[in-house]
Amino acid sequence: MIADPAARQEIPDATVARLPQYLRALSDLADRGILSVSSEELAASAGVRSAKLRRDLSHLGSYGVRGVGYGVEMLAHEITRELGLARDWPVAIIGVGHLGHALASYVDLTTQGFQVVALLDRDCELIGQVIAGMVVGSVDDLERIVIERGVAIGVIATPAQPAQKLCDRLVAVGVRSVLNFAPCALSVPEGVDVRKVDLSTELQILAFHQQRKSPAGHRRTPLLEVAP
Repeated sequence: MIADPAARQEIPDATVARLPQYLRALSDLADRGILSVSSEELAASAGVRSAKLRRDLSHLGSYGVRGVGYGVEMLAHEITRELGLARDWPVAIIGVGHLGHALASYVDLTTQGFQVVALLDRDCELIGQVIAGMVVGSVDDLERIVIERGVAIGVIATPAQPAQKLCDRLVAVGVRSVLNFAPCALSVPEGVDVRKVDLSTELQILAFHQQRKSPAGHRRTPLLEVAP
């Protein structure tokens, strides 16, 4: 069923966070030549429950067709539009160490609505090098480069110490979306969105669940009583 714009509601943040999963699953289905998919099949591909998927898609005004399901191409188009991926967003990566280098070379970025337009670092040995077809610039020129190249999203891939100052500089020249790989929390004014990617936190969460999968994980160490 074609989404009715009037039927759309304010989309909850939790739903927005799952839309990329649905889009990836739909892209995989399209690559396999599948034209339509049931909510159960799409939910399984995306790793969620079908009831949650149907509720999420209802926020887009998309309800599928009974007995047919969702048109793969049409639903992918709707999600792409909702996520703002109908255009390419200019991205600047600040910090071109191992992580920044890997991000710059990540081919999927160019096929999913993002274009890396600037690589910046403060290391004199990196400045001037060509990485992923782009010359690394100096972080000293951050403001000029951001403005000249119309950067919409800043990616901070530096150690913790310089991250906040770099974020402040991005915000000061109009960047309102920041992806933070630095191991620290960033403080930003209202109207600026920050997404933090923290590998150590994700591993700790997995460790929490892993210890409960083994028999030893169920044993609790008794708390020592402290005498008053």
